[in-house]
Formats: sequence, structure tokens, C-alpha cells
Amino acid sequence: MVFGAAKKLCSTKGEEQEAGKKEFLETLKTLEVELGDKPYFGVDTFWYVDLSFITFYCWFHAYEVLGNINIEAECPKIIVWAKRCMQKEAVAVTLPDQKKVYEEHAARLRKMFVSE
Repeated sequence: MVFGAAKKLCSTKGEEQEAGKKEFLETLKTLEVELGDKPYFGVDTFWYVDLSFITFYCWFHAYEVLGNINIEAECPKIIVWAKRCMQKEAVAVTLPDQKKVYEEHAARLRKMFVSE
């Protein structure tokens, strides 16, 4: 769900990218509703759903740059949740820096998929 929408967002342009942008943000908003006011998905502690979804956080900067979106403005609870997850040492030392992901991977992938 998240991956497919993110791929459309980053690897297309024009109307297709706009559709991908809409799908991606709708997906995040659905997750935001599921999160509600809880600190983590499903329970009060970091759990397997959090572990699965937090891996996308390192790509958020790339999604914002390539898709011309502002995730924090559109889905503030997701960003608060992600920052909470990043306070966990195991998560913080495992996930790469968002800007490095963009610099090393996302721009290259965009060039591969989208001809200017």
C-alpha cells in the first residue's frame, strides 16, 4: 500500500504523479486515523506494525522533494509518531538519514524511471 503509492509518487510525472501523490497522502491519512491518539499502532508500546512502517520514514524527505509534498503539513500525527519511534535507540541506529537516502538513492532512481 505505502510502497506502491510512493513508487508512483517518485517514478512518474504529470497527471500520473499527481495521482500517485493523492494515493500516497490518502494512504498516510488512513494510517493516521488508525494511529489515532495512541503513541504507537495498536498498543501503547512499540510493536510489529510500528517496526514495519517506520522503515518508510527514512524515505520521507525523498518523497517530499520528488513529489513536491509536505508530509508534516498533511499528516502531522504520522510525523510525531515517527519522531517518537526514532527516539528508540534500535530504530535510530538502524535507519539511514533521510537526506542521505535522497542523495544516494532517490535522485538516481527518479532519473532511471522518469525522462525529463
